[in-house]
Amino acid sequence: MMSHGSVSNQNQSDKLQLVAHKSFKANDELVKIVDFLNKNLKSKKVLFGLTKNKERQEMTINIYEI
Repeated sequence: MMSHGSVSNQNQSDKLQLVAHKSFKANDELVKIVDFLNKNLKSKKVLFGLTKNKERQEMTINIYEI
C-alpha cells in the first residue's frame, strides 16, 4: 500500500530517484509525519513515500529526489 507522497503513475516515477528508505514498527502517526515533511520540504525537491507491510507489521518511509 502506498500513501501520502507516493508515486501515482509510471511517468512520474521515471523522474524520481530513491535516496533512502527505513522501516519501522507500524504506527499510524507516520502518515502525519510524511504529510508534514512533504508539505514543508516540497521546495527542496524531495518527496516522501510511505508503504505498509501488514504481514510484518512494518511501515517503510522512502525518500525520493525529484
